[in-house]
Amino acid sequence: MSPTNSHRWIFATRFRRNAFGWKSALPIQRLKEALAEIRQRARSDAVLAAEGAALLLEKLSPALEQVDSSSGAMGTAVNRTIDTLVPVIAGAKVDAATRQAWLERLFEALQEDQMPYIERLAGAWGELCATSDIASGWADRLLPITAHAIGPDGQGGFFVGTTACMSALHTAQRFEELLALVDSARMKSWGYRQWGVKALVALGRPADALRYAEQSRGAYTPESAIALACETILLASGRKDEAYRRYALVANRSGTYLATFRAITNKYPECSQAAILQDLIASEPGSEGKWFAAAKDAGLFDLAVSLIQTSPADPRTLIRAAKEFAQRQPAFAMVCGMAALHWIDAGAGYEITAAEVLDAHAALTGTASMNGTSLDALNARLRRQFGEHTASSFVGKVLAPHIR
Repeated sequence: MSPTNSHRWIFATRFRRNAFGWKSALPIQRLKEALAEIRQRARSDAVLAAEGAALLLEKLSPALEQVDSSSGAMGTAVNRTIDTLVPVIAGAKVDAATRQAWLERLFEALQEDQMPYIERLAGAWGELCATSDIASGWADRLLPITAHAIGPDGQGGFFVGTTACMSALHTAQRFEELLALVDSARMKSWGYRQWGVKALVALGRPADALRYAEQSRGAYTPESAIALACETILLASGRKDEAYRRYALVANRSGTYLATFRAITNKYPECSQAAILQDLIASEPGSEGKWFAAAKDAGLFDLAVSLIQTSPADPRTLIRAAKEFAQRQPAFAMVCGMAALHWIDAGAGYEITAAEVLDAHAALTGTASMNGTSLDALNARLRRQFGEHTASSFVGKVLAPHIR
């Protein structure tokens, strides 16, 4: 028995079939622990780490079948795991027989991926093959079934190896065959056509690749994915101004407004942050307050203030800003604290309680003296806005004992 097969992985006993129940917190924690175990082994033995990576990927779907994935947290954790493990397997220096054995195991796991959790692995198949010869062999193996499944004469059946086939063709540098395969598909699916874009880029035809991507737009096509592909082509061609103007705002959308702003400013450091933020604000009329954190992060305090005057912002974000800038920018902090109370009273925020109201009030009282405002003056202002003539005010009721 080889050393890689005899090694006892701690995670192996934790990722048994149906090892986890409905809640996702525990399996996500176990994934983090498994990755840490593999990373630690990779420092001294890259091949053993790759063997562990293949083993974990094999075990993922059977172990997670009963986990609730509706929130997206479990799927995100698995995708990050795959993105981490693929380079470990691809980078291991092993003979062709060992790599082929890993690929056979992983392809079987893909075929048994019922949920599915590890379908993302197919898009990295060429990378997992590591060499053009191995990739070409897999392309030959998968191409006939793929062509039948997606082609004009197919019956609409699903083949798990379709994306793996396209990835293998790309790594094997069989770009013309890849383009012909994608063009033969009955459906104009971006999942297929993105490989046509990659093939055209690899053939040295960026203008054609750009047109091909634009022609892929459709009712069920992810606009951000197409924008990102087009932006990448233009950036690689040195057409940065055009890339920003046409695609940057859509291509770099992230999970939060602040993350989107940071992604664009990091990619386009030559553009002023103020100009980028103004473009983002203009792209979503009615959502101005949601860009408050980005304006604050960039030090654009006047703009941040203007955003929260007419459009809701997350009260908790405003309260944090009131505390953060109490000493450095007390006037700004006061505006944030008052805005937090205003938007709470207007119904903004998720599951806001009296605790948030009192937190905002505490931030205001802590900032008032630094801003040259007496406590009496602050309370009088709060009474006018939330106490007098506003009997139904939630904020007024919570603050009543504190602002008499």
